[in-house]
Amino acid sequence: MEKHNPLQSAVVIDTILRHEKNWESLFFYQKTVALYMMTYVFCQRFLPQYGDRTVDQMVQAARSGKQNIVEGMADGVTSIEMEMKLINVARASLRELREDYIDYLLTRQLIRWGNDHPRYHQMLDFCRIHNKSEFYEPYFYRWNAEEMCNVALSLCHFTDKMMVSYERYLEKDFKENGGIRERMTAARLGYRNIQRATIDAKEQEIKTLKEEIEKLKAEIEKLKNQNK
Repeated sequence: MEKHNPLQSAVVIDTILRHEKNWESLFFYQKTVALYMMTYVFCQRFLPQYGDRTVDQMVQAARSGKQNIVEGMADGVTSIEMEMKLINVARASLRELREDYIDYLLTRQLIRWGNDHPRYHQMLDFCRIHNKSEFYEPYFYRWNAEEMCNVALSLCHFTDKMMVSYERYLEKDFKENGGIRERMTAARLGYRNIQRATIDAKEQEIKTLKEEIEKLKAEIEKLKNQNK
């Protein structure tokens, strides 16, 4: 019969810190990079370089969407709460950017494409499938202002949906594994469990050895009596 090992029942977390994610591989991060690059070129091509605060606001909003994802992933090593807050900041920045693109279309009497536009679904498919900036860059100086605005709006839409899904994943992770305080407590309790299990195992081993010694003493005494 296999002997029970008390150490097997000891629970311990092998690491307190969460693993840092590779944000560059995340599709919604890649889309924010494409949005930032596109917005930078859009502002250079279609907005005044001086005297218009919209340029700085749009570029900074696009950059904030990208940078807060990076910062959130780094902070997420120790704090899910901080990661969620920064992802939400990124979402807010991209929503601000979205409004600027909508305002541009409205104030220039340009068309915001919808279901009835002949290129709408083709554009949606393009933005849904392609994440990296390299797929969009060849068109930065070929698209007109209306085209760039509508592509940017589609990217904002898909990126926001992806980040909402990621926030739900973080909520689930927090419910199941807790934050840094819970992980530290669990790790400490796990370490104590291993210490207690080690002591119990040693005490059981000593008890077994003592019983074997007593048996050997009895055998020796028996042999002595037989030889008299």
